[in-house]
Amino acid sequence: MRTKDLAYWLFLLPVLVALTIVVVAPLFLGVYYSFTDWNGIQTNNFVGFDNYVALFQDERFLDSLWFTVKFSVVSIFLINAIGLSLALLVTANLKSNKLLRTIFFMPNLIGGLILGFIWQFIFTKAFDGFGSLLGIESLQGWLSTSTTGFWALVILMSWQMSGYIMVIYIAYLEGISNELLEAAEIDGASPFQRFRLVVFPLVAPAFTVSMFLTLSNTFKLYDQNLSLTGGGPYNSTQMVAMEIFNTAFGRYEMAYAQSKAVIFFLIVAAIALLQVYISKKREVEM
Repeated sequence: MRTKDLAYWLFLLPVLVALTIVVVAPLFLGVYYSFTDWNGIQTNNFVGFDNYVALFQDERFLDSLWFTVKFSVVSIFLINAIGLSLALLVTANLKSNKLLRTIFFMPNLIGGLILGFIWQFIFTKAFDGFGSLLGIESLQGWLSTSTTGFWALVILMSWQMSGYIMVIYIAYLEGISNELLEAAEIDGASPFQRFRLVVFPLVAPAFTVSMFLTLSNTFKLYDQNLSLTGGGPYNSTQMVAMEIFNTAFGRYEMAYAQSKAVIFFLIVAAIALLQVYISKKREVEM
């Protein structure tokens, strides 16, 4: 840091000031407010760990946390599996691979709220119409139960993020030397063996990045949850981000909501750091 000249720090200063105002200061203020009875306007008393003790006895918060964990685990697996499959498809020798890349990536360009309303129409109108026409009861009444609401959110998230994750895998797949694949083929390796023993280890860095992005996005999901299910029925599909928002702006318990946000932040940070550490150990130099 001492070797940097004044011009370097002058150019960096606006970013540091903005980061401090927007991220660092609110983070520390939020931690402080979580130990008070702050109602959004004023703080009258310092209550210590009372908010933290209460949230671990809050069934609504614990249920939303468990639902978020289940949703994240399933979504992370599906998004990465689909994203890698699409990447393998569009990196093959196909004439339409550029067109396919564009088509697969397009859902990521649509806003979460709009996506939620689009898929809400599909689940409640299109599925119900096909179910009535074909006599399939399982297609009728989607979003009316916690099970179908769960899978509706998984489908929406997988459809939106798979194309984005595909781009990351493409970058690493195209960096694999053809000589390695040709050598494996000459040695008699089958296509599956070439993928498992050559391609898969070499795209391990892509898994590190993709897993981190999908983990952070699925855990923090709010807008799709709001527009698709609204947390219903009876808050059974309410994720943690929505539960915290409703606590703050629905019941005006700002300090209590802030304590939930702090715990949620620590959980996501711990899982993300653990995931990056484990994934890094599996990486292979190309």
